[in-house]
Amino acid sequence: MNNPIVTRYKNNPILTKKDVPYTVSTVHNAGVVKYNDEYIMLFRSHLHNGRSIIGIAKSKDGYDFKVGAEPFLTPSSDSVFGEYEEYGVEDVRISQIDNEFLLTYSAYSRHGVRIGLARTRDFVTVERISLITQSDLRNVVIFPQKINGQYVRLDRPHSEISKWSIWISYSPDLIHWGNSKVIIKPETYHWDEMKIGPGATPIKTDKGWLNIYHGVFNTMSGAVYRLGVALHDLDDPSIIIGVSDQWILQPEDPWEITGYVSNVVFTCGAVPEEDGSVKIYWGGADSVMCVGSANMNDLIDLCLKNPRGAVPHV
Repeated sequence: MNNPIVTRYKNNPILTKKDVPYTVSTVHNAGVVKYNDEYIMLFRSHLHNGRSIIGIAKSKDGYDFKVGAEPFLTPSSDSVFGEYEEYGVEDVRISQIDNEFLLTYSAYSRHGVRIGLARTRDFVTVERISLITQSDLRNVVIFPQKINGQYVRLDRPHSEISKWSIWISYSPDLIHWGNSKVIIKPETYHWDEMKIGPGATPIKTDKGWLNIYHGVFNTMSGAVYRLGVALHDLDDPSIIIGVSDQWILQPEDPWEITGYVSNVVFTCGAVPEEDGSVKIYWGGADSVMCVGSANMNDLIDLCLKNPRGAVPHV
């Protein structure tokens, strides 16, 4: 692509299974945040039994990561969480509110997939708070501040009736969530027409909340996962200012086209920088971790100046 919106790091992939000091078969779908002048990455890995755990890696520059000696989060064995994490924990998103980092992750079990909520202050110890959804629901990202006195999240329920869409929900205490409604739906015969879902934790800008999401298009050879952007109102993020008519990233490099799940770029984390850029982290083909950078204003302009057709406020 000429003048790509997202500039891929020249040394991608930045993390593979070979970088992990314990046995895994993949490294992908990582939440990333800055803490104490370091980039913290919480990445998903498949074990050789096919179930997933969460590892931790740290970097000074956001590119060169060193993986911790032990996994960061594995399925719980206690009576409350154990039953619902039996089949694995996946796809962490990280949201900093004050001095706490809230972690949302997919918990898989024989009952389906639910979302677990945990917190940490130091990325050493982690405390599980609650299972905050029923099944089946994935891709929960919590806005990194309270809005109008409430916690706010984006999520993606599964449905056999409607195409899988992005919803918004609210909570007074992080445990009880409600007032849910759909706010962005897939666009017919667009790059995201099959299903969409929240990706990275929303980023606050002076023009609105920037939401880097994933969308899926079904082709004759299978599904293709790409990334797009939407802009939400700062005071009422259920109001969509604009959704870019075009994707910002699609599978192009060999490790994105071929892997555990082919033709996938999937983000769970993005880090805004002081120079106006944003580092976007994505899993390639559910096998490796990659990073690229984009100009924040360029992403915003895509939503404001090149939006798709009028977005209904449902």
